[in-house]
Amino acid sequence: MNDKSLIKSSTVMAVGTIVSRITGLARGLLLVAVLGTTLLGDTFNVANTMPNILYNLIIGGALTAVFVPQIVRSTNDIDSGSAFISRLVTATCVFLGGLVILSILLAPVLVRVFATSYIGRPEFDVTTEFMRYCLPQIFFMGLFALLSQVANAKGKFGPMMWAPVLNNLIAIAVFGWFLKYSTQPTVETIPTSEIIWIGLGSTAGYVAQALILIPVISRTNIKIRPRFDWRDSELRKSLHLATWTLLFAAISQVSYLVTVNLSTGAAVRALEAGIETGVGFTPFSNALLIYMLPHSIITISVVTALLPTLSKFAHEKKPQLIHDQLVKAMRIVGLVTVPSAVAFLFFGPLMTGALFFGISRADSNYLGYTLSALALGLAPMSVNLIALRGLSAFESVKLQVLSNTIMNVIGILFAVALAFILPPEWVTVGLAGSLAISYYFGSWSTVRLLRRYEIHISISEVIGFYAKLTGLALVIALPIWLLRGSIPGGNTVRLIIVLFVSVFGYLALCKIARVSEITSAIEVLTNRKKIR
Repeated sequence: MNDKSLIKSSTVMAVGTIVSRITGLARGLLLVAVLGTTLLGDTFNVANTMPNILYNLIIGGALTAVFVPQIVRSTNDIDSGSAFISRLVTATCVFLGGLVILSILLAPVLVRVFATSYIGRPEFDVTTEFMRYCLPQIFFMGLFALLSQVANAKGKFGPMMWAPVLNNLIAIAVFGWFLKYSTQPTVETIPTSEIIWIGLGSTAGYVAQALILIPVISRTNIKIRPRFDWRDSELRKSLHLATWTLLFAAISQVSYLVTVNLSTGAAVRALEAGIETGVGFTPFSNALLIYMLPHSIITISVVTALLPTLSKFAHEKKPQLIHDQLVKAMRIVGLVTVPSAVAFLFFGPLMTGALFFGISRADSNYLGYTLSALALGLAPMSVNLIALRGLSAFESVKLQVLSNTIMNVIGILFAVALAFILPPEWVTVGLAGSLAISYYFGSWSTVRLLRRYEIHISISEVIGFYAKLTGLALVIALPIWLLRGSIPGGNTVRLIIVLFVSVFGYLALCKIARVSEITSAIEVLTNRKKIR
């Protein structure tokens, strides 16, 4: 894949991802307005996060990291991969259906494991009820992920990026209705009917997100039919590789379990101490929503467009071409993630104060502090994901597990230590910082492990470039931060002014500093130049 095709494919997906993330942010803002940032908001966020946790733990990583190379290769079969993909879809759907039923039955156990501080409190029953109506999302997450990878293998990147927009719009309609007609419920007063409609409304979005891809697949030469002959050798190979992916996901979810437990426990202790500012899992999850916006817009788009090409180069044993593609992707991604990290670090409270309505200034400021702590890990998180996709191209799940173990062990150690050291009201900010620190160890270890495949990414190729971008972003951000008190208007007006000056100032400095990557990207996107 040359520069032009990589950027153009990434741009198609980036547009869809931008809309998806903006609507996703609107969804999160409405949810905070309806349920708040304290314990009631935590009960829904813990419950609504559980489908993601179980999905990623059991099968999510296998669908993205293992099955993509298998699907790409199967498209070269005489039937364009229809037989293999049909077996894979059938087996996945049967498995996910059983997982949904089992998880619904075990919902109280899951709450005990992930929110131990709720045991014996009203939050336990509310979280369990929410969870039972959210857990069917697992099935439709899996179906969407699998159909997306099939579409990806056929070069249809756009639909998989736009389908989540429909999901978000449905949730926005549900939460918007409750914002208009509901009466600020609490854990003790929320009626069962509202729990059902909020839970099912969230799940309905995932149903639509998955089903909308079926017409997209039907327009390709891949014909998916129910097939139960699962003894196919390629399918067995995929399932064997997936067993390592389960370990990869399990390690990640252990880290997430620690985060949920520590944050919900801190919220309960803070409330018992008379602190009413929302300091639990809800601020963490909402700050994470903003934090992931630039990562999703640029990193996910670039990686999704890049992975099939990496798999092809790995199959052809061309490590130098893989090296070039990975470095190119890291540098392109850094153009967005580095200045975004600087902006989050300096202007986190300003952003959350302008975006989140219906909550107190203390709550929005706390969200901002959490966002600022997360900002420190934005760039290494993207580098790590790109490097992991390099390992995925070689179907080296074992090395991914090793890198993920290093990253998550470091993150857990920092999180537990800070939870004991910090007062309850600052634990969530500490957890955000722990996650940021862990990404540095993750990116370092993954880049080092790529050397086993003769892919040597030097520090100067990425770190030096990122340092240059950081310096340019700081030249703009630091004076604005020092003069922030003199910027006119309320939070929203001030944020618009800050973003406008920051974006155009950063682009101007990149032009002056001759950052060729951003110049080339702008010229390609405006059709003024073709990069060769």
